[in-house]
Amino acid sequence: MDWHLVLLSFGLIFPVELPDKTFVAALVLSTRYRPLAVWIGVGLAFGVQCLVAVTAGHAVSFLPDWVVQAVSTAMFLVGAIILFRAAPRADAQEREQEAEFARKAGAEQQGWDVVATSFVVLFAAEWGDLSQILTLNLVAKYGSPVSIFVGAWVALLTVSGLAVLGGRVLLRYMRLSLLHYIAAGVCLVFAVVGVVQVATG
Repeated sequence: MDWHLVLLSFGLIFPVELPDKTFVAALVLSTRYRPLAVWIGVGLAFGVQCLVAVTAGHAVSFLPDWVVQAVSTAMFLVGAIILFRAAPRADAQEREQEAEFARKAGAEQQGWDVVATSFVVLFAAEWGDLSQILTLNLVAKYGSPVSIFVGAWVALLTVSGLAVLGGRVLLRYMRLSLLHYIAAGVCLVFAVVGVVQVATG
């Protein structure tokens, strides 16, 4: 276990996922069902998504180093652009997403039905998400899929825990548009580092 990579993956995925629609989904689900059951279902969905991402990233890591470095840098740059472009509309989209996930939540449920519903809703929302792509990217670039899996999954569990326990309070004091800009800045830093490494390599 490489704790530097655990912290690196946590530090990248956490700010990227915090303004994401999956945060809103977990928040909405927790207002309708028992928060602990929602968090378990969401956490299981995130675990499967991280496993898929690190497996794909491990396969990509067998490509030539310069290809991995170039693709990795491009992915960080694309992530920054996506987040910057989404930032101005983030607050309005948050209200639309709340209504959408409220419809998907369906009727009153309990126990394992809540876990299953939360799993399905988050699994569908997260598939092909930016955090999943960046997790793949980290494994391809740095290797150590176990360390990056742990860091990414803990980041996702932390974000969903914040959403379930106090998402409404957090949104009252922190605008999603600002979180988008912060996450975009993090991705941009990684992209610049990648460009420097390609140029000096």
